[in-house]
Amino acid sequence: MSTRIHARYLIETPYPVEHAAQVMAGEQSSGTFTRLANETDTLREAHGAVVENIETLDAVETPSLPMRADLAPQGHALFQRALVELSWPLENMGPSLPNLVSTVAGNLFELKEFSALKLLDIDLPSAFADVYPGPQFGMSGTRQLAGITSGPLIGTIIKPSVGLSPAETADMVAQLVAGGIDFIKDDELQANGPHSPLRARVDAIMPIINAHAERTGKTVMYAFNISGDIDEMRAQHDYVVAAGGSCVMVAINSVGLAGVAHLRRHCQVALHGHRAGWGMLSRSPHLGMAFDAYHKLWRLAGVDHIHVNGLRNKFSEEDASVINSARACQTAMFEAPAAGYQIMPVFSSGQSAAQVADTYRALGNSDLIYCCGGGIMAHPGGIAGGVASLRQAWQAAMAGIPLATYAREHRELAQAMETFSV
Repeated sequence: MSTRIHARYLIETPYPVEHAAQVMAGEQSSGTFTRLANETDTLREAHGAVVENIETLDAVETPSLPMRADLAPQGHALFQRALVELSWPLENMGPSLPNLVSTVAGNLFELKEFSALKLLDIDLPSAFADVYPGPQFGMSGTRQLAGITSGPLIGTIIKPSVGLSPAETADMVAQLVAGGIDFIKDDELQANGPHSPLRARVDAIMPIINAHAERTGKTVMYAFNISGDIDEMRAQHDYVVAAGGSCVMVAINSVGLAGVAHLRRHCQVALHGHRAGWGMLSRSPHLGMAFDAYHKLWRLAGVDHIHVNGLRNKFSEEDASVINSARACQTAMFEAPAAGYQIMPVFSSGQSAAQVADTYRALGNSDLIYCCGGGIMAHPGGIAGGVASLRQAWQAAMAGIPLATYAREHRELAQAMETFSV
């Protein structure tokens, strides 16, 4: 069983690739810019990062990121790209998420040797699973909490993002619950603002959800946004639980790995991870962090769901990247007997019945939360029609029936296809 941490990177450099890779290894382990007396061979052997592999790619004539001209070696003509794999002994930092990030994604990005550098993926020893319990509910537990045994959880987001009072929010929830929704979430911008305090929202919303559960036996999952300081999140979580809630949400980049890990150990309900700010890390192909690496950190920290955008979304992410992210969430992180840590991908951003068939075909399963705002609210048949159209679209997709064929006998789907198809 491996006791080393492995990380893979895309790099671009005007220096010899082997030299640049060794600079990376030295900067993020025992080395410094010049050899010191106490930097012995024994110490480097025990604690130095190792360049495990280099795969040379193409070369370009201009740097992909801004780079001072005086930093490049004299006489160089090209900026060489390569895939580099480094490894570190676990003993350097122990199974600690904050210190892991400082190691695999610390000072590397501003090193003078690089005109591009992106962390692509990480593989971790199972010792991390011994320290971090990971998702408490994941895919199967989320289904149990929501009472949905097959098909996706059909969800939506309360909009406008800010401005609605607790009473106005509750009115919207009442319509959604009556319309047959499975999952509702606060927007990432709406946590505990003065115009709509979290506890006032809980007091207004949970009686509606609880009354519906008593009538129908179905408890709609509502993800209350409790993002805040650690003590505040704990208190807000407890308030949601006491009211009968089954889910809380945090903006993971805002509260941090330590905040999410602390909340997970206290949490009694599903923990919904919103990745607001993700584009800052991911959008450039030449800088930042790929989802394959990023989401593993949050799975270890303990989220049960995480956002992955959706097909033909309103953002810049390509469809292939969305599907790769969703599959990654559903793939085990560790080999048995360690936990798999699979979590529920959340599709959102401009979704409607029109993308369902392509989503199911590409992903190959329905273990997801499928969130639609306008795809529900703007449906000609209202909220109930929007929810019905999505269920019909997923029924058709999972049965292998073309949506156009299924729509002939399902009015809500036909309306959705006419309204949202491009």
